[in-house]
Amino acid sequence: MLKKIPFPVIALVVSVSPSLAEETKDGFSLTGSVRLRYESIDGQARAGFDSSDSLANIRTQILGEYRTGNVRFGVELFDSRAYGADPGTPLSTNEVNALEPVQAYVGADFDRPFGAGTKLSLLAGRMTLNLGSRRLVAADDYRNTTNGSTGLRVDLTASKDLKGTFIYVLPQMRLPDDRQDLRDHKVKLDRESFDLVLWGGLLSRARLIGPFMAELSYFHLGERDAPGRPTRDRSLDTYGGRVIAEPRPGHLDYEVEYFHQTGEVSASLAATAPRLPVSANFLHADVGYSFSGPWKPRLSAEFDWASGDRPGGRFGRFDTLFGMRRADLAPAGLYNAVARANIITPGIRLEATPGKRVDWFAVYRPMWLAAKEDSFSTTGVRDASGRSGDFAGHQIEARLRYWLVPARLRFEYDGLLLLKGRFLREAPNAPPKDMTVYNSFNLIASF
Repeated sequence: MLKKIPFPVIALVVSVSPSLAEETKDGFSLTGSVRLRYESIDGQARAGFDSSDSLANIRTQILGEYRTGNVRFGVELFDSRAYGADPGTPLSTNEVNALEPVQAYVGADFDRPFGAGTKLSLLAGRMTLNLGSRRLVAADDYRNTTNGSTGLRVDLTASKDLKGTFIYVLPQMRLPDDRQDLRDHKVKLDRESFDLVLWGGLLSRARLIGPFMAELSYFHLGERDAPGRPTRDRSLDTYGGRVIAEPRPGHLDYEVEYFHQTGEVSASLAATAPRLPVSANFLHADVGYSFSGPWKPRLSAEFDWASGDRPGGRFGRFDTLFGMRRADLAPAGLYNAVARANIITPGIRLEATPGKRVDWFAVYRPMWLAAKEDSFSTTGVRDASGRSGDFAGHQIEARLRYWLVPARLRFEYDGLLLLKGRFLREAPNAPPKDMTVYNSFNLIASF
């Protein structure tokens, strides 16, 4: 095994050597991290996989950037590997993507291009994207691999409070995707093409009403079959709006975001499958209060609703495109059971920062299906008759992070308990066991 992982080991050694992270006089900088993770699950909630499983992951990131004047050039290498998978392990490109240059870009920044107070930033090439709330477009961080895209990004500041971001990109399709190649950590360059295109953007206005920031967004996803890669031929238009007041000690904070999705998808992967019109929706809302004091505790109530697909001539399952899931709903990894699809879930969250080195949060949420004839979220568990009810279960999640060496080495524990409801116990393809227990232990070295 040691012969198969020289790059992560070397990078781990580099990451604890601060001298290599210093910016040199010629404008070159080097940053990165190595994350070691051991995760286990008992009572798997997703259909078709081992009931109990464990996996070891190593993810290495190295970013080199050179700046000269207002121009910058950057390359970021991701090396994501997983060990311990057996035939029943849910191993995919979510876990493995060896020696991949996810980013390789050129950027330029301009001050006052359209007068006082304006700024313009251009980025072209391979890049990672985190836009707005990250619920539609994000570079996933909890997952062992990330989302990359190739194309153009434009950021414009029109005034102190008015900003816009616009993209035209080809999302990268992670390769290889053959299971044996993944287990062997085969190196193959990810592919981008006009078979999958994402374009659109968002506009935001700070202090629209008091502390509230308002945001409008629109994204179009176009997808078509490629040789050896049948798809649902998605043509999706997603319209969104968000208002948010950021947390402040001694004050209430709020966030409401809504998306409406239209377009067309094929009824199946078959080339001759009929086209279905899309009408899907998503809503997130939360209200919280941050208490004053040394622990900086915040208590919040949350609500998420993502539509599911009901019988009839329309497709109603919301597609979160390339959005993150962890910040709102649940971890990915071996669990990976809850995302923005066919779910209704309120939640109560408590988070705190007891000191400079430590922070934690805990969340409780009951979960229902928005459409009881559709599969629940991303579990693949389904009862097309709807006779198994619509209650999925109770989920309790917690995270603890502690800096062992400030800014250099951090420990993270993620734990989750899912008490399965009637649907996840009685649906025809529901996995055995009435409870899911997920644990994840992480060590992250940064430079």
